[in-house]
Amino acid sequence: MAKVIVGATPFQGHVSPVLTVAADLVRRGHEVVVYTGSRFEERALAIGARFQALPPEADLDDRRLDTLFPARATLPPGPAQLSFDFENFFLGHLPAQVRGLRALLAEFPADVVLGELGFWSIPVLSLAMAPEERPTLVTLGSIPLLIQSDDTPAFGPGILPTSGKEARARNQAMNAEVRQIFAALQTFGEATLQEMGVTLPDYLFDTPFRRTDHYLQLTVPGFEYPRSDLPAHLRFVGTLPPSRDDGYEEPAWWPELSSGRPVVVVTQGTVANSDLNDLVIPTVRALADLDVLVVAATAREDGPAVVRQALRDVPDNVRLAGFVPFDRLLPHADALVTNGGYGGVQTALYHGVPLVAAGASEDKPEVAARVEWTGAGVNLRTSTPGITELRTAVQTVLNDPGYRSQAEVLAKEMGQYDPFDAIADTIDGVASPRQG
Repeated sequence: MAKVIVGATPFQGHVSPVLTVAADLVRRGHEVVVYTGSRFEERALAIGARFQALPPEADLDDRRLDTLFPARATLPPGPAQLSFDFENFFLGHLPAQVRGLRALLAEFPADVVLGELGFWSIPVLSLAMAPEERPTLVTLGSIPLLIQSDDTPAFGPGILPTSGKEARARNQAMNAEVRQIFAALQTFGEATLQEMGVTLPDYLFDTPFRRTDHYLQLTVPGFEYPRSDLPAHLRFVGTLPPSRDDGYEEPAWWPELSSGRPVVVVTQGTVANSDLNDLVIPTVRALADLDVLVVAATAREDGPAVVRQALRDVPDNVRLAGFVPFDRLLPHADALVTNGGYGGVQTALYHGVPLVAAGASEDKPEVAARVEWTGAGVNLRTSTPGITELRTAVQTVLNDPGYRSQAEVLAKEMGQYDPFDAIADTIDGVASPRQG
């Protein structure tokens, strides 16, 4: 069995997928240490792993980012906000993160370091050490592919790909423009790594893809734009199945999910849900007089109260909830209205549920664009859609069987992959030669 360090940026959306993978590795008998923010210690211990917290300088709490970094809220989504995030959340704390990882490796000589895309210690180790002097490095891709390619438009605004020479020329020009936009961030990244004695040879956002031994993308090829120039060590391993929550107590309204009315679930996920007026509340208003059952999954303990306060009178066809396990809820759904979180969209497609996507921050425009490109849903191209837009989009998805059909095509493709086996096979391939 292998010794594995599983690392993650200490944010919910980054930690959840690697904890799911870590739990499977523990079940298979591997010795696992989870290395991330201290608030996730209990969850790591619950799966049978050991736990090591990030050093205090890098131990951020994403629930307090608005308080700790008030300037971020003043920045528009896009390059300005992304640069801020990288300087403050990823690269800014990287020296402390790497220092803590090196100390952990001295105590726990791992065969494998496995992390998500934002865990920049992996490319630092790759650049700083020869392969025979370090653990094997495995990176999990839990957002759309953002590595630059002549075959796709630049990552960010959610522009759909086209084919042909003109498209390739456009893509090349866009990629060059984006590199120029992020030139200051590139300089910041080079200086940060230089402080650690490492030279950054790549475009910053390409680095995690190129400087790892195995890049395992957590989706299927059908949900990603075709590219002819992907690194050889990058492969698709399928979508992580939704985590089971056998302890969930079903609310009194649960039998209504099987009443025959179309079920529409709306969520803003677990991260970008600080203002439910962005999507949840407008969706509830938009669908109030339709013959559908609306489940507002706020992913917040106070979410139902916030929605009630905003609406005063909750429509008769709406059921409010805080945390609802999607593995239980989405098999009943006919549509998911979402702000485009990668994990939530993947879970919906895993169940063959078509989508209405409305997101503008982080990677959400790119997720929504892929929903549109696959034909599995409607892309509203905004994070704050109007009531009329939402109503029309939901009716379109419910009334046009093509969206459900395309979602089910992706669900079938996802069913042909086992990401746990693929990840375990990668780690077994590392451990076996060393044990032999």
